[in-house]
Amino acid sequence: MTDRPALSSALAGCTIVIAVDRRSGELAAALERHGAVVRHAPALTIVPHIDDEALIESTRELIAAPPDIVVVTTGVGFRGWMEAADEAGLLDDLQPALAGAQIVARGPKARGAIQQAGFAADWVAESETSIELGEFLLAEGVSRRRIAVQHHGSGADGLDELFESNGAEVVSLTVYRWGPPPDAEAVGRSVLATGAGEIDAVLFTSAPGAQEWVAAAERDGVLDDIRDQVASGRVLMAAVGPITAGPLRNAFLDPLIAERGRLGSLVRAVVTHFGGGRAAGLDTAAGRLELRSTGAVLDGRLITLSRTGVDILAALFDARGGVVSRTKLQAALPRSGENTHAVEMAVARVREALAAPDLIKTVVKRGYRLNIVEPAQERR
Repeated sequence: MTDRPALSSALAGCTIVIAVDRRSGELAAALERHGAVVRHAPALTIVPHIDDEALIESTRELIAAPPDIVVVTTGVGFRGWMEAADEAGLLDDLQPALAGAQIVARGPKARGAIQQAGFAADWVAESETSIELGEFLLAEGVSRRRIAVQHHGSGADGLDELFESNGAEVVSLTVYRWGPPPDAEAVGRSVLATGAGEIDAVLFTSAPGAQEWVAAAERDGVLDDIRDQVASGRVLMAAVGPITAGPLRNAFLDPLIAERGRLGSLVRAVVTHFGGGRAAGLDTAAGRLELRSTGAVLDGRLITLSRTGVDILAALFDARGGVVSRTKLQAALPRSGENTHAVEMAVARVREALAAPDLIKTVVKRGYRLNIVEPAQERR
């Protein structure tokens, strides 16, 4: 936990996975200041190429023959390029070589890095996609123009081939690449926990990282379980921007997308979701009920429950006022066998913890249901 003072309790009771390598400490600290418990599970590692001779050689080429256009696809990549040039003693020569170029950015983070380096972005792709960026430059004309393209970690975005096929001379710059996760077991644990309902949200800041996390869920056989958790509102997928959200959407994991494509916006979006009544909830006779991985929020009160208690309440919650049989609830109990009395005891403990005896109704000879304000038609 961070030692900084808490900002709110909006994320109290939430367990959040951050599948992020770069700036993960900063993101975790921001979430913890709103009460979250954070698990680190970066699905990929950014491998810097500060000492990569190919990058330095390309930089020398641009100093000798300055580009007409500079394409910046990522903020971290552009900053890494400037750092690599500085390490090689080339920065003082590179800056004037780029000063006369048209500089275009693939999104606000890239623009921010351009400004930080002392340049100005002449155009920014609103969609944050390489497709829009390519279409813009083709419309302006690239024939016989010298274009420096700084690539993102996964490399193949098609821009080099697009510009070359339209008559441009391209200097390609790959500043970093994606490497394997620093702790593959942590990634595996995170996907299993998410599928089991032990996680409230999973946050992503890169498309390759999101893709690899989804692939890990598929390898471990829990992707369908995670889809069910997301569809029910039990788990929130959150992405820093539309590009990062792409692999999640492709896997039918509908994500929340931060409005401005920055870590601060991502944190605010998650805080607003859980603290602003946007999480899945039911209006009950005891007040609004929302689930958390460690308990429940009832009428604004966070109530900590055991893992079994959460599972019992989740089964009732998902029925939305319909009757849930004792047999089905029994499946949520560890080592209960055929002992239906164990179900009665577990329900009694949940009732006691919630301090709302009328919230869970007993339906004689059938099971239990939540006492919601507008009960759904009972399941038969």
